[in-house]
Amino acid sequence: MAAITRLVKRTTSFYPLARGFSSSSYSHASPRENRNIQWVFLGCPGVGKGTYASRLCNLLGVPHIATGDLVRHELSSNGPLSSQLSEIVNQGQLVSDEIIMSLLSKRLAEGQAKGESGFILDGFPRTIKQAEILEGVTDIDLVVNLKIREEALLAKCLGRRTCSQCGGNFNVASINIKGENGCPGISMDPLLPPEHCMSKLITRSDDTEPVVKERLRIYNELSQPVEGFYRSRGKLMEFELPGGIPESWPKLLHALNLDDEEKQSAAA
Repeated sequence: MAAITRLVKRTTSFYPLARGFSSSSYSHASPRENRNIQWVFLGCPGVGKGTYASRLCNLLGVPHIATGDLVRHELSSNGPLSSQLSEIVNQGQLVSDEIIMSLLSKRLAEGQAKGESGFILDGFPRTIKQAEILEGVTDIDLVVNLKIREEALLAKCLGRRTCSQCGGNFNVASINIKGENGCPGISMDPLLPPEHCMSKLITRSDDTEPVVKERLRIYNELSQPVEGFYRSRGKLMEFELPGGIPESWPKLLHALNLDDEEKQSAAA
């Protein structure tokens, strides 16, 4: 916890880039002048938080802190928490606040030592308790809540693959769900690996249908209070993913008012 308490609340206010947000407490500087953003990405397991948060971090030049990655790193490290985390993850349970805060504290301390400023948090906070702790030590500018139809989400999770050699993340699922009962259809092409990775693909041990469904049940149970926490503070932006990355990325940039930022980055 010590590392987190060293994240001093900022005296400079930052405006939320998402269209439709307004608050007198935010200044009106351009995105390029305010790299020190402090954003949170929420969404069900497998929705794509890591993919979109990572792309935005590359675009804006801020670190991407994914609590899921912190957990997986600890799992592979054979450290003191490894066996405890393995049992929790394989049962589809959420990691406790105490463990998450310990891992996040360590990551923030390492970032401070390297001179990092600003971040995008991915997968944290997941509970009201975590949100309250985070609010007490830093000012979150914007919370992006990614959403997708549950049928598509399940297919995405079951289609996830990782290359055991290069560590690349891919997805073999081809999703084409028709619209019904007022819900729009959704189509997502597979994200296939290069040929040299095909024979080296592995599936995460927790990406099984029973475990994925249990993760979704627990997440949905806990997510509504967290969403309400940030909605009441005027910081929540709901974003329904219309499809895969080609369809969703430009629309997300538009929602975040980052269209020009992407153009300037591509021209650089």
